[in-house]
Amino acid sequence: MDTKDLPANILDPNCPSRVIFQRIGDKWASLVIQVLGDGPVRFSELRKMVNVVTPKVLTQTLRTLERDGLITRTVYAQVPPRVDYQLTPMGESLLQPLSLLREWAESHVPTIMEARDAYDDAQDQALLGSTTQGLLQ
Repeated sequence: MDTKDLPANILDPNCPSRVIFQRIGDKWASLVIQVLGDGPVRFSELRKMVNVVTPKVLTQTLRTLERDGLITRTVYAQVPPRVDYQLTPMGESLLQPLSLLREWAESHVPTIMEARDAYDDAQDQALLGSTTQGLLQ
């Protein structure tokens, strides 16, 4: 039986959906998709908008997204050459789920930061407690 005939199961390590899930979850890919949600963008503008990404990593991300059919690359014959990237219809279908995830992340920043601080404080207290116990013995 061909794996294409099997139902998708993200929890199955052999299921291609796992690779797709990882790709979409990649921080650069999800940011690129969100930037391209406003329409075609040139490489240099995309890099500025995504921020901090190196040209090499952005190029790799764009190639991967193009290979997966999520974006298209259009080269214009002019000097200097111009290349635009834009979402395909399938890429556009990711905008709503990514938008929901983004809204969730942005709205939960304070709570998550508080949880991290509490966790780190507890770890520090546990470490200090074990160090103090060792000194008392």
